[in-house]
Amino acid sequence: MNKNSNTANDVPSKFILLGEDDIDDQEILEEIFSTVDTSLNLQFFNNGRKVISHLENAADNLPCLIVLDFNMPELNGAEILKMLKEDRRLHPIPKIIWSTSDSPVYKAMCMELGACDYLVKPSTINELENMVKHMLTYCAS
Repeated sequence: MNKNSNTANDVPSKFILLGEDDIDDQEILEEIFSTVDTSLNLQFFNNGRKVISHLENAADNLPCLIVLDFNMPELNGAEILKMLKEDRRLHPIPKIIWSTSDSPVYKAMCMELGACDYLVKPSTINELENMVKHMLTYCAS
């Protein structure tokens, strides 16, 4: 698994784009994803503008899944979802928001903006592993 921060060089045909600004969360996600499925490549972006820039400049090599932290610098998850709705190429890609907040208002807003799921960050490794397995059910083969 290749942890690739903020660059788009040599991205394989099947990868997951993760908008996550917390280094600890990035490291633990990389570890759990690699345990669950070694065939995927994770690409991390540490702020919302970098997520948008990468996707706008991506040719045909689009992610099979987009996972966004709700609270990120520059653009939050909801703002990113709103911008992604404008790009028809990205409509078929599942988008998941994950957050420390279980706010029903945030969840409803994100679901309305095109998220297929809104997940609250778990507190244990076991719960995170189950969550990653759940996320992967959205990733088309």
